[in-house]
Amino acid sequence: MAKIAKAGNYGKRIRSDCKVTLELTKKGGLEIELISKVKAYFESKILSLVQAELNFFDIKHARVLIEDRGGLDFVIAARLEAAVKQLIETDKGYMLPQRKENKNQTQRTRLRRSRLYLPGNTPKLFLNAGIHKPDGIILDLEDSVAPSKKREAAILVRNALRSVNFYGAERMVRINQLPQGLTDLESVVPHGVNLILVPKCENSSQIEKVNRKIDEIREEHGQNNDIWLMPIIESALGLINSYEIASVENVAALAIGLEDYAADLGTKRTKEGNESFFARSQIVNSARAAKIQPIASVYSDFNDMEGLKQNVLEAKSMGFDGMGCIHPRQIKVIHANFTPTEQEVKKAKKIVAAYEDAKEKGLGVVALGSKMIDTPVVKRAQKTLELANMERNKS
Repeated sequence: MAKIAKAGNYGKRIRSDCKVTLELTKKGGLEIELISKVKAYFESKILSLVQAELNFFDIKHARVLIEDRGGLDFVIAARLEAAVKQLIETDKGYMLPQRKENKNQTQRTRLRRSRLYLPGNTPKLFLNAGIHKPDGIILDLEDSVAPSKKREAAILVRNALRSVNFYGAERMVRINQLPQGLTDLESVVPHGVNLILVPKCENSSQIEKVNRKIDEIREEHGQNNDIWLMPIIESALGLINSYEIASVENVAALAIGLEDYAADLGTKRTKEGNESFFARSQIVNSARAAKIQPIASVYSDFNDMEGLKQNVLEAKSMGFDGMGCIHPRQIKVIHANFTPTEQEVKKAKKIVAAYEDAKEKGLGVVALGSKMIDTPVVKRAQKTLELANMERNKS
C-alpha cells in the first residue's frame, strides 16, 4: 500500500499558503505537479525548491502535488517538510537562508506595550503584521493551533522566524503547555526567537525546565544569544506562586491570561473585571518585586476601540506596562494610551529638573511651585521620561 501524506491548506478562501500531497514510490524518480495561478511566473522556482528539499531528505522516488495559493518559499518548504516527516523518521530540517535582521537580539527592558498574537499555522497573517508596528509579534503554537496541526505549525513558525520581515518587532513565540512546549523549543531556539511565552505556568520549576532546555539547545548549536521568557499566569495556583515564577533567571515580563484564570475560579470574565482585580494587582506586585515588566491580558472585542482605551487606561493605572492584542487595529490605541502624553512628559521634566537643582545646591527638600517632591515622585517622573525616550528611539 502506498504511503501518502498531506500538509498545509488549499481552497478559495486560503491565501499565502499551499497544500502538499506526497506519495513515496519505489521507482519512477520524482514526479512533481504544480497547481497555481502563478504557475506561469514561478513554476521553475517552485519545482527547483521542491526538488532540492526532497534531495535533502534523500527521497529519490515520489509523486508530489503542490496546490498553491500564493505560498512563499518558506511556506512551501515548511509544508513539504511536514509531509515528509509524516512518512519518514528524521531529525533534519530543511533551512532557507536567514534574514540578517532576524539574528538581532533584544533588551530585557525594551518596550513591550503591545504584543500581537498570530495563529502559528496561518502564514497569511505573518507577512504584513510588522507594518502595523507592534512592539512584539507572537507566533502562537498553543491555543490557536488545532492539535492535529501542531507539528506542521512548529515547522512553519521555525521557517517564519528565519524568513519573515518583522519590521523591528520583537520576535516572540508562545509554546505549548509543558511538557509539550519543551519539544517546541527545538523548533524556535536556534532560529532567532527573542522571547518565549510559557502558557499556564503554575510554578518556578516549569520555567527552570525551559531555561535548561534552552541552554541545551544553544550549546548544541554553538549559540549564546539572549532569549527572554514571559510566563503567563492563568490559574489560582499560578497566581499564588507568581513572585517565585517572576524571579527565575531570564524572565523579562510576567503576563496574565484572564479567560483561563476566570475559568479556573469557576466564574466568567466580565467587562468590569471585578472577578480579576485581585489577580491583576498581584501580577503587578509580583512583577515589580522581581524587577520585571507586568503585562496585562488581551481585550477580546477588537471592534470596541473606546472599551479598549478604557481597559488600557485602567491597566496603566494599576501599574501594567503593556498588554496583548488580537487584531492590528488595537495597536495604535494601546500605544497611544500606554505611552506618556506630552503633558506628562513636560511635568516629569520639571520634576526631575527641580530635583537635580536641589541636589546641586545641597538641599534636602525639593519643591516645585507650592508642592513638595519626595523620592517616589521623582522615580515616577524618571520612569515617564525613560518610557518617552524609548518610544522616541523606537520611532
